[in-house]
Amino acid sequence: MSQAVPVPVPVPGVVDVVLVDDHHMFRAGVRASLDERVRVVGEAASVDEAVTVVTGLHPAVVLLDVHLPGGDGGGGAEVLRRCTPLLGTTRFLALSVSDAAEDVVAVIRAGARGYVTKAIQGRELTDAVLRVAADDAVFSPRLAGFVLDAFGTAAGDVAIADDELDRLSAREREVMRLIARGYSYREVASELFISIKTVETHVSAVLRKLQLSSRHELTRWAAARRLL
Repeated sequence: MSQAVPVPVPVPGVVDVVLVDDHHMFRAGVRASLDERVRVVGEAASVDEAVTVVTGLHPAVVLLDVHLPGGDGGGGAEVLRRCTPLLGTTRFLALSVSDAAEDVVAVIRAGARGYVTKAIQGRELTDAVLRVAADDAVFSPRLAGFVLDAFGTAAGDVAIADDELDRLSAREREVMRLIARGYSYREVASELFISIKTVETHVSAVLRKLQLSSRHELTRWAAARRLL
């Protein structure tokens, strides 16, 4: 008889995460790489185990491998389809060795809030978890173009609105494109040779001028206008 998964007591300011990957050594490496802002409260190695653990713990974020054994062969996308109707605020971040377009599109369409590859560094992964927990969309930079397949609109709806772009300065447009592609503030700062604080200021201005509320909306806005 299966036992109920014990739910940990929340810790203020700390994001609870469940790791889902079929390789124990990789899960151990991820756990060691995440810093004190994130707490791993559970692990799973298969589709069925993931559904049990995630629905039992209701973590803030699930770090989900795309290719998982078990279930009906649907991998990470199947976990999303089975868990999402049962959860409220839990967000899913795909973490995979695969950078194939079909894998990215499958999990995004199934409901994941982001997709990063396993080449990501520990602090960057922690930052990505926190952003997803805050309901932002997060993508590794080279994968952002695949978002067009998931969020794109019909050809007749994608004309660039010059009046909207004219609200942004040249620098704000540069920052907007990089953020929409999934770059972190630190990566944008490095790319444009400006400070992280300056990046934050530009992002706030872009969201205000375009009347958007999050990076997720900004990514969709940019994708619809073929600006990525």
